[in-house]
Amino acid sequence: IRWFQFNGAVPGEPAKKDENSRRGNWGNQIEFVLTSVGYAVGLGNVWRFPYLCYRNGGGAFMLPYFIMLVFCGIPLFFLELSFGQFASQGCLGVWKISPMFKGVGYGMMVVSTYIGIYYNVVICIAFYYFFMSMTKLLPWTYCNNPWNTPDCSGVVSSPLNATLANATTSLVAGVTEVVNRTKRTSPSEEYWKHYVLNISDDIGNFGEVRMPILGCLAISWFVVFLCLIRGVKSSGKVVYFTATFPYVVLTILFIRGITLDGAINGIKYYLTPQWQKVLDAKVWGDAASQIFYSLGCAWGGLITMASYNKFHNNCFRDSIIISITNCATSVYAGFVIFSILGFMAHNLNVPVSEVADHGPGLAFVAYPEALTLLPISPLWSLLFFFMLILLGLGTQFCLLETLVTAIVDEIGTDWIIRNKTVVTLSVAIVGFLLGVPLTTQAGIYWLLLMDNYAASFSLVIISCIMCICVMYVYGHRNYFKDVEMMLGFPPPLFFKVCWRFISPVIISFILIFTVIQYKPITYNDYVYPGWSLAIGFCMAMSSVICIPIYALYKISRSPGATFRERLKHACRAHPKWGPALQEHRTGRYAPMASEDTVEARPLKEKEELKEELKEEEKEKERKDEISLTIQGSNGSTNTHNNPNPSA
Repeated sequence: IRWFQFNGAVPGEPAKKDENSRRGNWGNQIEFVLTSVGYAVGLGNVWRFPYLCYRNGGGAFMLPYFIMLVFCGIPLFFLELSFGQFASQGCLGVWKISPMFKGVGYGMMVVSTYIGIYYNVVICIAFYYFFMSMTKLLPWTYCNNPWNTPDCSGVVSSPLNATLANATTSLVAGVTEVVNRTKRTSPSEEYWKHYVLNISDDIGNFGEVRMPILGCLAISWFVVFLCLIRGVKSSGKVVYFTATFPYVVLTILFIRGITLDGAINGIKYYLTPQWQKVLDAKVWGDAASQIFYSLGCAWGGLITMASYNKFHNNCFRDSIIISITNCATSVYAGFVIFSILGFMAHNLNVPVSEVADHGPGLAFVAYPEALTLLPISPLWSLLFFFMLILLGLGTQFCLLETLVTAIVDEIGTDWIIRNKTVVTLSVAIVGFLLGVPLTTQAGIYWLLLMDNYAASFSLVIISCIMCICVMYVYGHRNYFKDVEMMLGFPPPLFFKVCWRFISPVIISFILIFTVIQYKPITYNDYVYPGWSLAIGFCMAMSSVICIPIYALYKISRSPGATFRERLKHACRAHPKWGPALQEHRTGRYAPMASEDTVEARPLKEKEELKEELKEEEKEKERKDEISLTIQGSNGSTNTHNNPNPSA
């Protein structure tokens, strides 16, 4: 099959060196695939997918999950990859396809900013646990620590040298656990709440900054910056390790997990289908949302990563490989997780459902407790948290690169392209400063608030509007021709139908279901106050509001005597829409047709396009003058003397 050729070139076409010397390209296609896999495969694959499985019927959940993957996940993934690759632009530059919708790109940037801030805080906590695992005895093993309460009851026998008081406390707690296990507080939970977070009693009570967490946050941002110091040229090399080593750790933990007592019960619970739940609409909604959020659609990262591909790369093949790899990783991680949870249930003599949790509670409470039950527990703890760090970094690389690429592409001067490292450092510093409040005693409340609101239904709205813009405003026939021009073959009929009808319907279903099933978030027994939920809604709307605000701005600035004429002009593809390199601008994108990028235009519209092109040239000259002035003040050479500036 011709679209599975490895080098991504159009069959029968001579090899071209289409390296974009201005922006840069991936070193090879493996780097792009690994980066995209690292972006899609994140912490949610480890703690959210397994939780949804046992909450929604075990093996029965797989049916709606894979149906949503086929009809929504893969088509949307392919749409975003082809969108970014065709224009070789980030999440802002691609909207030359219809300038009125550029607010969608700004919305993607806002979402990526929110996610990047709190995602790195989760990574920094994993760093902290990783460092705390470098000991002979994990600090959350026993209940004889200053931060423990009388309610603490561990599953590991206290050491022989424990004091009589501690032994008595453990005995009393053990008896309490036997009488009423629901009141048991594990050492790992108390370590998480009272030592790591020292959590306050209210979201408005920030308390003090947790200095160990703040230090780990600085380390986390520094690592991300180092890996992106040369853009995709450096991150593309790092992903050989960060995207592959988690699978090594997962395999090691899987082999160890299935050999534990009770592991088979956990796996049975994971796989045994409860078919009656397939008829529950909530199960289908959870499956759709998990596919949607797991693949990273509407974050802007997929468009950004694809923009560094060579023009004729086979992104259709890549979208299938990456999407299936992401979902297969979720299923594989489920085996690892439920084997360990089955082992915990066996030791605690409780059902599997009572030892499992989701979100941070699963990663930093249930897992650490399970690790204390394993021989050489510090070793397994090091491996587990190292895996979490790598999974998080793979996603964080793309989030930061999305913001940096959007800024650099938008300004577009030679100076800022040559000094992209400065932009990367600036974004990292700002991200670190904005993450400082999340390292306070109330930080966990704000982290969960951002996770539940900042990147929730806004992603669904952004994806839906993107489909409408590309398929109906720009035109599905035009876009199908663009894809055929880029790949050498048109999109398969299945993808055409999904892009135009099925995927938008599924996205609308997710949005409606999210609104109907809305419940205010809680953290254990803590109920969020109304004012904090209002802030959460403001964060969610801040990305969506970019779309109508920019649309109104663009319409008001467009030429035309009536609103209808302005609207028509604002929706029309920009004259510079199309392939970035001149050698690829053939057919209707050829230079002689630059005034007529989509179809034959009336004379009045041609004149408007000519005026717009003149304004663009004047703006470019002004930017070049500014860049030369800046370089001259620094004593550097003229950019025009350097025919091949670094990306």
